[in-house]
Amino acid sequence: QVQLVESGGGLVQAGGSLRLSCAASGSIFSFNAPGWYRQAPGNQRELVAAITSGGSTYVDSVKGRFTISRDNAKNTVYLQMNSLKPEDTAVYYCRVVVTTGEGLTTVYWGQGTQVTVSS
Repeated sequence: QVQLVESGGGLVQAGGSLRLSCAASGSIFSFNAPGWYRQAPGNQRELVAAITSGGSTYVDSVKGRFTISRDNAKNTVYLQMNSLKPEDTAVYYCRVVVTTGEGLTTVYWGQGTQVTVSS
């Protein structure tokens, strides 16, 4: 059994910063293709940032402000969010592909964490 636990969301003023964390626990052999998505009310879930074999990729609206990173030893992925804007307000979800010690590969989603940016 694998669990993803997100943390770090909250309320911040425009221009502020937050750091989201997504930690995986359980029988993990490998932890791959981590990504952060967000969903604002009335909108579809969108990919914000991801780590791929070619490097990191970001949606245009967050380039230069957000940074995705990972700590393989901790099976954790982070999203550093700087210069936050009210339009960044959403529920943020992490997504990872986990291969367990038993050889099973599955996509897992975090429970979501609310980020609210006030103007």
